[in-house]
Amino acid sequence: MKRIVTNGITNLEPLQGSSEWYWGADYASNDLYEAEEMFRSGHPVQKNRLILIHRLEGTVYEPVITKPGQYLGKPVCHNGQIVLLLVDFPEGEIRILSFREADGTTEPLAVLPLSIVTDCYNLMLETSPLLLTRSAHDNRFQILWPERRDFTVADNEYFAFLEGNKLYTSVWYEDPDYREEVLVRDYETGEVLERIPGNLRVMPDGQNWLLV
Repeated sequence: MKRIVTNGITNLEPLQGSSEWYWGADYASNDLYEAEEMFRSGHPVQKNRLILIHRLEGTVYEPVITKPGQYLGKPVCHNGQIVLLLVDFPEGEIRILSFREADGTTEPLAVLPLSIVTDCYNLMLETSPLLLTRSAHDNRFQILWPERRDFTVADNEYFAFLEGNKLYTSVWYEDPDYREEVLVRDYETGEVLERIPGNLRVMPDGQNWLLV
């Protein structure tokens, strides 16, 4: 039995885009949106911890030691590179960080003003390609980095992946039976080009499977 010291973080998930890495966080102030609400209401944000674990060796990394008012979101892996999302509420910044396994540290890929979003509701990194996205309350899906897009989407519709000029999303219905389909949208206009019945699943290594 391998003993893995996580200092209290025991809820681990496979890292999106990788079959070799797991991640976990302690959600000290719940999720990123709730941490933002606490900050805006004048309450202290309990900084959270995030760990990465390499499955083969069981090596544990804590790549960012957050400061008060900073909060980490869900990381992803893109083309073998682990990328983290950090929001610094006092500084009003969104930071996208690249993790270096060699020394367990990070370096910035992008620093964006927090003012580019109304709030941090469903603010997250996605792949592929590597994107910073936000799904708003009002059926808006936004791509914030590395370029800007803003689409109107259906209820229960979620980003899947971007391939060339086609944006793939997954949507579910209960009419009355539960079913799913994949929508193919034009990346420039958001127009629905195709509807494909089936359940889309992203595999740990980043492959997209359509289950029909």
